[in-house]
Amino acid sequence: MKKYIKDKYLKYGINIDEVLEKLANITISLHCWQLDDVNGFEDSATLSGGIQSTGDYPGKAGNFKELTDDLTIALQYIPGKKKINLHSIYQSDNLVDRSEITIEQFKSWIKYAKNHDLGLDFNPTVFSSPMLVDGLSLSSPDENVRNYWIKHCINSIKLTEEISKELGKKSLCNIWIPDGLKEVPSDRLGPRSRLEKSLDKIFEYKFDNNLIDVSLESKVFGIGVESYTVGSHEFYMNYCAKKTFLDKQQVLCLLDTGHFHEGENVADKISSLLLFNDKLAFHVSRPVRWDSDHVLKLNDQLQEVADELVKCDALERTYIGLDYFDGSINRVAALIIGARNIQKALLKALLTPWNLLKEAQDSYDHTKVLALQEEIKTLPWTIVWEEYCLLNNISLDDEWYQEVIKYENEVLKLR
Repeated sequence: MKKYIKDKYLKYGINIDEVLEKLANITISLHCWQLDDVNGFEDSATLSGGIQSTGDYPGKAGNFKELTDDLTIALQYIPGKKKINLHSIYQSDNLVDRSEITIEQFKSWIKYAKNHDLGLDFNPTVFSSPMLVDGLSLSSPDENVRNYWIKHCINSIKLTEEISKELGKKSLCNIWIPDGLKEVPSDRLGPRSRLEKSLDKIFEYKFDNNLIDVSLESKVFGIGVESYTVGSHEFYMNYCAKKTFLDKQQVLCLLDTGHFHEGENVADKISSLLLFNDKLAFHVSRPVRWDSDHVLKLNDQLQEVADELVKCDALERTYIGLDYFDGSINRVAALIIGARNIQKALLKALLTPWNLLKEAQDSYDHTKVLALQEEIKTLPWTIVWEEYCLLNNISLDDEWYQEVIKYENEVLKLR
């Protein structure tokens, strides 16, 4: 990199070489469900449970080979360390009922991960199932329904431990449920009490924190659950605190940036949670008026999340995963665009002189804060991004798209 670029940043105390090294060590978990509209490989599964993917762009992956072929193309254009995030509906071998899953159903995924030096994260799939009765799972008044999903979640945690052992990389097992009601509930407390008891039964299994972390993902509302969601942010934040501090079993809060009210600032929650928790987990999405899971753009909301993670020195304490599904555009391109954008946001955050800004704030020099904030907007971060891509032998922004369209014409359109 040209010396004058490095000197521009050194003026603010930023060492570009150190920044590039830090960025290279941030792992991004890529969600496999972008490539097939969250359909999975279960023969009878239809998407349900408050989740919807719109669009009918040609080339949707229909099986393990097609999906991993698409992943392999995407990986070529995404720099840095990566994991693949799986749901239980993506069984690659010897399909069984979800409640019975073991590592035997994911041997091909493990082989793929080893071949590409990837980690794997995992999620029990508590949607798109006839056992999701009247939109309820772990909070259902039906004990048989609750026990089914308790078993599925326990087996998912055990499976995640086995994945970690096989790959030698720590994994995250994240639990999200869609439970809620379309209309204003007659009883809010009852379902939440049942959810608490179901989670307590799940965590009777003492997972190995050296191998995995387990997180709980909140949501504010969704299709069919517009009025009440059982697993709200407040519920899980308090439940995780109870497990971590009273029961001495660390359970993480997972923040999905699309799972909050429009006016809420998800970035503002990060520092509060980090003060009282060793770790944090993220699903990074882009909501448009509701939890619509649009492809990530390099916008202010994404940048503020990245800024906060860097400001709080939380990169080694945070799981960062992507979570969106758009079937209206080239799905491989969508995965690449989102992954590159979260990395760009993290790079911009790492290139920001937070120490100078904090010092000015603590000195009550708010004029200097504003002046610095505006100055750094014009620093040549895009040249640093290009350098990062070149160091990783990854195509620049004006190069990868044509290769993906070539793949679309030669492969995706023939499916």
